Amino acid sequence: MASSSATVQTGDQQAGPATHVGLAMVVVMTGVLITAVDTTIVVLALPTIERTLHIALASVIWVVIGYLLVITLLATQVGRLGDMFGRVRMYEAGFAVFVLGSLLCALAWNEGAIIGFRILQGIGGAFVTANSGAVIADLYPPQQRGKAYGYNAVGWTFGAVLGIILGGLIVTYISWRWIFWINVPIGIGALILALRVLRERAVRTSRRLDVLGMVTLGLGLFGVLWAMTKLATSSLTGSVVGYLVGGVVLLGLFVFVEFRQSEPMLDLSLFKIPAMAPSMLASLFQGLANFAVLFLVIMYLQGARGLSPIHASLLLVPGYVVGAAVGPYAGRLADRLGPVVPATIGLGIQVVALLIHAQLSLTTGLWLVVVASIVNGTGASAFFPANTSAVMKASPRETLGISSGMLRTFGNIGMVFSFATAILIASRSISRGLAFAIFVGSTSLHGDLAAAFTTGLHAAFYTSVGFMVLAALLSATRARSAGVRTGRSAGHGASAGQGASAG
Repeated sequence: MASSSATVQTGDQQAGPATHVGLAMVVVMTGVLITAVDTTIVVLALPTIERTLHIALASVIWVVIGYLLVITLLATQVGRLGDMFGRVRMYEAGFAVFVLGSLLCALAWNEGAIIGFRILQGIGGAFVTANSGAVIADLYPPQQRGKAYGYNAVGWTFGAVLGIILGGLIVTYISWRWIFWINVPIGIGALILALRVLRERAVRTSRRLDVLGMVTLGLGLFGVLWAMTKLATSSLTGSVVGYLVGGVVLLGLFVFVEFRQSEPMLDLSLFKIPAMAPSMLASLFQGLANFAVLFLVIMYLQGARGLSPIHASLLLVPGYVVGAAVGPYAGRLADRLGPVVPATIGLGIQVVALLIHAQLSLTTGLWLVVVASIVNGTGASAFFPANTSAVMKASPRETLGISSGMLRTFGNIGMVFSFATAILIASRSISRGLAFAIFVGSTSLHGDLAAAFTTGLHAAFYTSVGFMVLAALLSATRARSAGVRTGRSAGHGASAGQGASAG
């Protein structure tokens, strides 16, 4: 390397030429982008997948939930593998698995195949998302990470935009299989670039996997989610009660196991770091409140208003575009002011967006959907980079992978339950079976039924408002930590192994 090359300092070591750091950031953003694409693009394809592969109505949502659930379960474990065997290596392995899963999803032939291959795709997505935050932390010094996470948020937002647009176009004019085929060339190109520009910079740490914790959490979440999705299409039965009770018992067992593990799946000792617990819980409740919004709005536009997938998707694009523009500025603001202010304001803005969504009716101008989407995108882009940056600053360097994975786990648990909670609440005003059919896009409503269903959507949005307010209150409590008020000093404390703040 030429001696005149600019370098970026990361704590006790150099990250290398700034141009290489920029390329590395492009690779990380691409990984986040393609996983974000598959979080949103599948929503618009659900009805077509259901019809083509003859999937039972009650099973088709597992095409989405299965993907999210496996990412939730693996987030901390693959972050731990990153600490053990190299974050870059695990990140690149995630790319390879994600591309393979996408290819197989495109070739799926029945219900079991598409759900199974989506789970494989989710395994790859877990390796990518759980290690991306730690890779960025290795690339940038603490005082610059907010900006970096802002750009990473752009990758997620742009991916969500592509998912919405491409989902509408592909489902309407081509074939649902192409929502998976498009990941293959993008993923291969990004993997080749990653192999060329990403380098390991962190010292590897010996760790143990928490298999028992992962199994008890996985089975517990599955039991509760299975019961909730069954209740969305049928009445309460002994089987549903059994799954629900069994899931709750297993979740309790999971907590019991975690307190007795030398290296637990969720390292609760990290919560001793000032403001870490509110940060993780704010992420959980933000996911619980916000992830359902996409599905609820799609239900409203396609079910109650009768729009086609492409027309429904286009109304949501402006919010993602504005969110992408706001992300980097919000990240810089977090670097200057610390994480509490931008994160809490972002959550407050999302509360306003949810209140706007709750005013939608059968006669409301569709421009209100656009306005609500823009407000929501702005708030989300203010929250995510600040929250992620501060958690990474607060985390000791040797546990960056674990902290990144834990943050993703809490967020994903919220997202998974947001999905199920939304359909349960929204279906209270009409028959469960009909509401579920609207949810996956199999039918639309007219007249009194449409009005009744819109009332159910209002209840779901107001429930999300409550969750988002709780997230904002948790975020605001972090101001009590002295380190929070100075984001830079918190970052230096984290790099020395002492957490001072979390965002």
